[in-house]
Amino acid sequence: MVRNGRQLKRYGAFTIVELLTVMSIIVILIGLLVPALNKVRIYAKEVRQNAQFHSMDAAIELFNNAFEGYPESGALDPTGESYCGAMKLCEAMMGQDLLGFHSNSVFRRDGMDAAGTRFLYDPDDLSARKGPFLPPESADAFRMEKIYGSDVGPYLPETLVLCDVFTRKLPTGVKAGMPVLYYKADTRGRFHDEGLPMSPVDNAGNIYNFWDNQELVALGKPWAAGGAGSEGKKHVLENPARFYKNTESDKVTTVRRPFRADSYILISAGYDGEYGTADDICNFEWKYRD
Repeated sequence: MVRNGRQLKRYGAFTIVELLTVMSIIVILIGLLVPALNKVRIYAKEVRQNAQFHSMDAAIELFNNAFEGYPESGALDPTGESYCGAMKLCEAMMGQDLLGFHSNSVFRRDGMDAAGTRFLYDPDDLSARKGPFLPPESADAFRMEKIYGSDVGPYLPETLVLCDVFTRKLPTGVKAGMPVLYYKADTRGRFHDEGLPMSPVDNAGNIYNFWDNQELVALGKPWAAGGAGSEGKKHVLENPARFYKNTESDKVTTVRRPFRADSYILISAGYDGEYGTADDICNFEWKYRD
């Protein structure tokens, strides 16, 4: 039987109930898909971060071979000015101007020699430079002022740090990750104990000194409400017990012993930008312990 035009029009349209049903199904599917896609995105970033640490490991070993020792990581420079482990790592890998590390450097934040009489990082004199040990175009080196704006604490605004791959748009307008923390092992140390009376100039016998990057950690997340260093927005790694607990090796059970007790530790703040939380990534078998 042939239907007339009115019947064809009626049968060719969707009812409100049918449209709402389809839309509900689509919303449910999106709700299921978005978390899965987010997990895939985070996992891809974690893979990239591990790859960055492998590149840094290779570069640090090149530095070690060239200078017969790993870069320093103390919280202060030889003159007592704040110049933390993350900054010294960047200088060792790239130099203070990204043109290579100067052989006469003593890791002074002002770039002067040990006597304070000569500025080492003269771009017109590259004969004493080594490196850069990382490719400048992929090193993710940023000046402190580009990450934290005007609130850089005790540091010089122009000081460079190497940032992790978990980039985000910052209030300063740049897209960057958080600084990679660097701690050099003191092979003379025997302990891994947050209860020892440590200071920025004394690890009190610990293999690693929690203070090496503490002033940098205390700046907080630069995108947090109130800006860098705002109250209630500081990193939980400020708690030394958490640092020592999370860097403690579970392979040795007779005494407390850190991972990589004879070399160095690298720490990325991970996806949440918060040091000391479960999503941190390190250059060892990271196991978060609350």
